[in-house]
Amino acid sequence: MEASLKAQQELEQIEQQVAQIEANGGKNAETQRQLAQLHERIHTLRQEMSALNSAWQKTELARHPQRPQTLDYIERVFTDFSEIHGDRGFGDDPAIVCGMARFHGEEILVVGTQKGRDMKQRVHRHFGTPHPEGYRKALRVMQIAEKFRRPIFSLVDTDGAYPGIHAEERGQAEAIAYNLREMARLEVPIIATVIGVGGSGGALAIAVADRVLMMENSIYSVISPEGCAAIMWRDASKKELAAEAMRITAPDLKELGVIDDIVPEPEGGAHRDHEAAANLLDVNLQKHLAELQKIPISDLIVSRYNKFRTMAQFFTD
Repeated sequence: MEASLKAQQELEQIEQQVAQIEANGGKNAETQRQLAQLHERIHTLRQEMSALNSAWQKTELARHPQRPQTLDYIERVFTDFSEIHGDRGFGDDPAIVCGMARFHGEEILVVGTQKGRDMKQRVHRHFGTPHPEGYRKALRVMQIAEKFRRPIFSLVDTDGAYPGIHAEERGQAEAIAYNLREMARLEVPIIATVIGVGGSGGALAIAVADRVLMMENSIYSVISPEGCAAIMWRDASKKELAAEAMRITAPDLKELGVIDDIVPEPEGGAHRDHEAAANLLDVNLQKHLAELQKIPISDLIVSRYNKFRTMAQFFTD
């Protein structure tokens, strides 16, 4: 973990140095030679960071503050996005963004959690932890998708549902449970992608899908490594051990059959190049949507239901 942090800090320093040199417009031979060396070092560091594969290192990348969020992907992957607000019952929840859009010319519906960048945005969006009205808004939009036969794309990046008393008073658990049931029988293709952190039922409430994808450096779990360590060992500092034991990374979950595919990221992580990350996600979404659209809806619903019913069932001789 310490090596990862040092590599990250060195990379940021070198990139700032390169930006400063290029801004000064130095074009002599010595400056060009120095820039070439710096770019080579940047490439090496990014390769080293891409090779990091411990569960805790993946967790740190999944939580990186500059990692692309739902609105970043909507801007780059979809067109003609028109946001829909409110659950028609209580109000609007800015922690969940959803609306109509086009995907390579095809009309679709997109739903996702949004954490925000600076502190003002994070507070406004409840740090990406939805309230019950957020889940009800998401389901309302997904039912619109079903009515007009539009595929649904879900982008997941949340530590979990909002834990406050007011959310509980407004039926947090019921809202999540209702989404799970209703998503299981929506008569349109659904593709969910964990783009950062997929935490607990708060993530699953918008991720009951025909295909569940994960970005290469994302995590998906029922509890955070710190929370698991606090329960199991009464010591949150054992978070790295907990992360390994929980098997929360994309390769682990694909092996266990929890997810269907892994979306690769640019060298060093998605936070390094939002455009490249969006392009990689775009390619994978196209592939899976094309496959799902060839399957009869009745078969999709049965397959989706069985997919989630059989998770975590293991048999030995």
